[in-house]
Amino acid sequence: MTEPRKVVGIDVSKAVLDCCVVSSPIQVLQVSNDAVGIEQLIQQFQELKPDLIVLEASGGYETAAATALASALFRVAVVNPRQVRDFAKATGQLAKTDRIDARILAQFGLAIEPQVRSLPDADARELQGLLARRSQLVAMRTQELNRAAQVTGTLRARIKKHITWLNAAIRTCDVDLTAKLRTSPVWKAKEDLLRSMPGIGVINSRMLMAGLPELGQLNRQKISALVGVAPFNRDSGKFKGQRRIWGGRAHIRQALYMAALTAKRCNPVIRALYERLTMRGKPHKVAMVACMRKMITILNTMARHNAHWDPKPQTP
Repeated sequence: MTEPRKVVGIDVSKAVLDCCVVSSPIQVLQVSNDAVGIEQLIQQFQELKPDLIVLEASGGYETAAATALASALFRVAVVNPRQVRDFAKATGQLAKTDRIDARILAQFGLAIEPQVRSLPDADARELQGLLARRSQLVAMRTQELNRAAQVTGTLRARIKKHITWLNAAIRTCDVDLTAKLRTSPVWKAKEDLLRSMPGIGVINSRMLMAGLPELGQLNRQKISALVGVAPFNRDSGKFKGQRRIWGGRAHIRQALYMAALTAKRCNPVIRALYERLTMRGKPHKVAMVACMRKMITILNTMARHNAHWDPKPQTP
């Protein structure tokens, strides 16, 4: 008889890591979510030799553990929390505690076998952090601009002072991002390649580099689904439901939407696609999603072949 596969589920919180190993018997372990606790985990797993370690994406709290475990040559999968919650509901697991969540993650890994992807290196993580901070500052500035329009007097002056500070902080982020890219010839070359497509600007290209490292490594169907611009069927019997996009990486999709707005004016391929769809009566949003999907497909091909933008038809 073959030995049962050992799959570890790790529920991540700010302070602790709750672990559960699906094997015989089921083992549980809790360590602190810091360098000491993660080192303890690595030592335990070197003895256990798990086949797969599954963590949920937890707003960045999982990064240190996932990176350290992957560096120790364990197979690590960071999965979408919604997929795991849907799996739990489907298997009748409605209760929710940290230990239960760890066990469900392990069961999810055993049943689904999520794809193991390479984690970003230190440079990529720093770039991701800078981009995330810039997005936060821009969101705060938008909120403050909206508030400034609704108040008067001293309060408005204070809000404007904060907006001035936010503008300076955003400029500092932009300087740091530019400096980071200039120190890496590989990143600079990739940015130049992506920006060769009309419609892809500075922020768009950096979001794609930091948030979509799989660009150029997957086929067009998988890269579209990963971004969240692939339409999914909703059919049952004779009922033919409207196709809808679902899931994916929202921050990449938002950046791609802004790029598509520009591309439908200045990019001949995307403009022709948008005009053709709208002339056929397609709603604006449907046409925009099709343009986004076309753009990410072309960018994926460009990255795979290390080829700059060519307005001739692209081969996915």
